[in-house]
Amino acid sequence: MSETISAPQALAPATGPVPQKLKRSIGVVGATLLTLSCVTPASTLFVVVPDLFSSLGTYAALTIAIGSLLCIGVAFCYSELGTLIPSAGGEYAMVSTLAGRLAGWLVFVLSLLVVMIVPPVIAMGTADYLAPIVHIPAPVAGGAVMLLATLAGLLDLRANAWITGIFLVLEVVAAALVAVLGFTHSERGASALIHGSVAGETGASTSTVTAMMVVSGLAIALFITQGFSTAVYLSEELENPRRNVARTVLATLAISTAVILVPVVAITVGAPDLAALTSGDIGAMVTAWSNSAIGTFVSLCVALAIVNAGIVMVIQNSRVLFASARDKAWPEPVNNALSRLGRSGSPWVATLLVGVPGAGLCFVNLDTLYGVTGVSVTGMYLLVAVAALFSRRGAHGAATAWRMPLWPAVPVALILVLAYILTQQETEYLLWTGGITGVATLYWALYLRPRRDSRWLVTIPETEDVTAS
Repeated sequence: MSETISAPQALAPATGPVPQKLKRSIGVVGATLLTLSCVTPASTLFVVVPDLFSSLGTYAALTIAIGSLLCIGVAFCYSELGTLIPSAGGEYAMVSTLAGRLAGWLVFVLSLLVVMIVPPVIAMGTADYLAPIVHIPAPVAGGAVMLLATLAGLLDLRANAWITGIFLVLEVVAAALVAVLGFTHSERGASALIHGSVAGETGASTSTVTAMMVVSGLAIALFITQGFSTAVYLSEELENPRRNVARTVLATLAISTAVILVPVVAITVGAPDLAALTSGDIGAMVTAWSNSAIGTFVSLCVALAIVNAGIVMVIQNSRVLFASARDKAWPEPVNNALSRLGRSGSPWVATLLVGVPGAGLCFVNLDTLYGVTGVSVTGMYLLVAVAALFSRRGAHGAATAWRMPLWPAVPVALILVLAYILTQQETEYLLWTGGITGVATLYWALYLRPRRDSRWLVTIPETEDVTAS
């Protein structure tokens, strides 16, 4: 069995040289704005949701709703573990401390896979929404967005909270406009949401969506709302984390679900026909419902939303790399570089290492990566739920933290459901993800485990507050 981090080690500051820690500089409002921006409701709506429309037709809204309900249980786990272990390492710090270092390492690899792939994939969508003004090749637009996000990520976190907050308002306005237009041009009743039809090959016929298709689509549905987990990455920079981590996680999930799900329902009932719905061209539907000026406005808001998402994802990803270096996951020269902080308090080397390669990934064929990301998110949530089963043993049970209701039923149910969802994913995506985690396990066995006294030593920064609400 893999070693766990002992309760005293996890709950008290480490002896010896004091590890670098990030500055607590944001409150729950700033953290919520940053976390919502990572969910990036508008870019998710316009870039990711069309894939669900293509495969699930009118059942897309129901699939997202089911995924959001599952995310409530996941959010409970994140809230409890995030207040118990407030670290920039996020999932891997929580899982390493409670379920063992190997489990934490695998969670780190899965989270790194998600956060490295998703930003360039979404960034490339910028080109489609800048088309009403200027035509730019998708890789070029995506690379430019990633570089811009990297520069913003080097700023102070408080400044980024304001930048992303302004962009977030614009994307919420765009999503609200889509919802209003869809509902006011309704072509079918609410019953269509549970009939599960998609357009046939010719667009004239329909076919029925099966329950297994919905289960398979849940991995993508979980990915659509997964950004709420960013709150635990920010917990080390969040004032009063024992209280504010849970508030940020739960508030973000509620707001992002509404901002995404309401327009999805509106698009479903307002699409002219099933062929238009499954084509996924939401911009064209908006123009048809209104005029080209409004269509252009919505497109520009989406483009800004994608830039916003890029900024927050670069911030999040750099914190993960910073924490992994501080916790000695790599050879010493790499650890020293990744743990350096700039004048603004941001981990500048880690930020560059996330953003610049991300710009390069925009020029790589990423067709299968949505599926790989969905599998990775599901596997990561499953391991977090396993860790939640151990959150109340020993000193962890006595520690002051937000506690989820219905424990341990919530994590047990999540483990069963998420494991089943994994079994319904396409073999190709499972093999890709399994191969990557296999290589990561070899690295653990050959490098980290033999050096367990000096490598992968998960640091839990001391918090000044001990009061939970």
